[in-house]
Amino acid sequence: MDFLPICKQDMADRGWEQCDFVYVIADAYVDHPSFGHAIISRVLESHGYSVGIISQPDWKDPKSINILGRPRLGFLVSGGNMDSMVNHYSVSKRRRKTDTFTPGGEMGKRPDYATIVYCNLIRQTYRDVPILIGGIEASLRRLAHYDYWSESMKRSILLDSQADLLMYGMGERSVVEIADALNSGMDVKDITYIDGTVFKTTELDNSLPTIVLPSYDALKDNKKTYAESFRIQYGNCDPFTAKRLAEPYGRTYVVQNPPQKPLSVQEMDDVYDLPYARTWHPSYAAKGGVPAIEEVKFSLVSNRGCFGACSFCALTFHQGRIIQTRSHESILREAELMIRDKEFKGYIHDVGGPTANFRHPACEKQLTKGACGGRQCLYPTPCKNMNADHSDYVSLLRKLRKLPGVKKVFVRSGIRFDYLLADKKDTFLKELVQHHISGQLKVAPEHVSDAVLSRMGKPKNAVYNRFVDKYFALNKQYGLKQFLVPYLMSSHPGSTLADAIALAEYIREMGYNPEQVQDFYPTPSTLSTVMYYTGLDPRTMERVYVPTDAHEKAMQRALIQYRDPKNYYLVREALIQAHREDLIGSGPKCLIRAVPPRSGKPKAPPPKLPPKKKSAAPASKRNTKRK
Repeated sequence: MDFLPICKQDMADRGWEQCDFVYVIADAYVDHPSFGHAIISRVLESHGYSVGIISQPDWKDPKSINILGRPRLGFLVSGGNMDSMVNHYSVSKRRRKTDTFTPGGEMGKRPDYATIVYCNLIRQTYRDVPILIGGIEASLRRLAHYDYWSESMKRSILLDSQADLLMYGMGERSVVEIADALNSGMDVKDITYIDGTVFKTTELDNSLPTIVLPSYDALKDNKKTYAESFRIQYGNCDPFTAKRLAEPYGRTYVVQNPPQKPLSVQEMDDVYDLPYARTWHPSYAAKGGVPAIEEVKFSLVSNRGCFGACSFCALTFHQGRIIQTRSHESILREAELMIRDKEFKGYIHDVGGPTANFRHPACEKQLTKGACGGRQCLYPTPCKNMNADHSDYVSLLRKLRKLPGVKKVFVRSGIRFDYLLADKKDTFLKELVQHHISGQLKVAPEHVSDAVLSRMGKPKNAVYNRFVDKYFALNKQYGLKQFLVPYLMSSHPGSTLADAIALAEYIREMGYNPEQVQDFYPTPSTLSTVMYYTGLDPRTMERVYVPTDAHEKAMQRALIQYRDPKNYYLVREALIQAHREDLIGSGPKCLIRAVPPRSGKPKAPPPKLPPKKKSAAPASKRNTKRK
């Protein structure tokens, strides 16, 4: 399959004088359905629209946005498969060294806040051409939000970008509706009725049920107000029950329409059956291609959406809680394409999505009435109406295993072990252990403190322990020696030093030495980020302890990797501060010895910054930045 045009010569080769849409993207151009720009461009193409791609333009040069000329209908702009700030910076705000979404992994080919920068670059030349923004960066910044990197409350990205319309969520249906409206001659300012979009206006439509949120100025002035506003937003993420939300900015309103409805199985198939080239553009060959393709080239997307609703995850805001799936036939067709690839070695790397073992909605009513507003499907315990059944997923995996040329089918997407345990049949777990693990299974208990887990929206630690027992019992039964690799998170809101020490003790008993630990990262529009910024849990408005001091966060992280000699002084300081000197010494329960190790060169404890003066006022009256 031919790639879409990236230059005027490509347009001429197709006989085009003008593109209907020019798509400006912050990633390299990879025509694979795991990349949002590939899906949106191919969906538009399938509806008869011509699309050209400008990948990673030089944002310092206005001419870089003109290489395909003026589009007939508008510009599309996406910040990439990741938020550009997450792409650029680690949680400690250090610049990353590589960018896997750029040819050769080169860092620095996109600007910070890429969507805003690209749109403003377009506006310098094309003042009257419609600009439509989408992708994860726009989706999660669609209303006022706390921005971790600037430590400030930012406006809706729709305003700062000077774009005309914002598409949030996955966008396949909304982008076609917008394209049809523009193609019919409608002014972009009049396109205010499409689900899954955000627009700006000076007058609200009183004929539609609309919730007016607190103003941007009120959110800046009062953190409690922001927590309350986010709770309303979080409660209006369901496509069947959500109301319009309007956020005032002086005389202007930013208005969010309800999310687009879930795609049917046929619609999902139509999206993934489009004629993708399934690789990076050949112009990147000299730089060795695009590293990000390696993770997905031989993986299969089975579903989207997630009813797990972890507090630190943005999926509820982006893809929603209602599971959407592809048919077995569509997935098998894609698998057969993989098998014919000359680089395929017989291994399908993954069959999943945000959560691999979600292959249907949590309950039957969700496809017609939506997800429950006041009840989560799995947290704090599985809903009694939830249909925990893996039979469809098991059937799919069996079919894939039987395909000629397939040696092994792995499941590497995350699985929800609490959902797995809720299934009264053990068929999936048994087949997972026997057929779909490459020596170790990655799972995400995240923590062991039930107090922390409750803030995370995760099941109690006892549930994870029950899963661990079943997993290893099955391995023993089948004569296998496969391991578990638990993902653990430090410094999540609610986590105290005592909680971090409890996690270290659990790791000691487990006999596992975690090589990778995720320090909590406050990304836009998650419940956990709101907790981090406001010190309040938006679900209950309860006060939450938040470890924001860099030194304490370093101690919590070091405790998870207490065996690393380089962490000795940080672990020692944490234990003394928490009055847990009983864990220092030579006893079997001790985490560290009383004397520093001779090898490993433990780092000297980092210098402490002077403590900041704390306001005596309650959180609702403070307007201080949290560090």
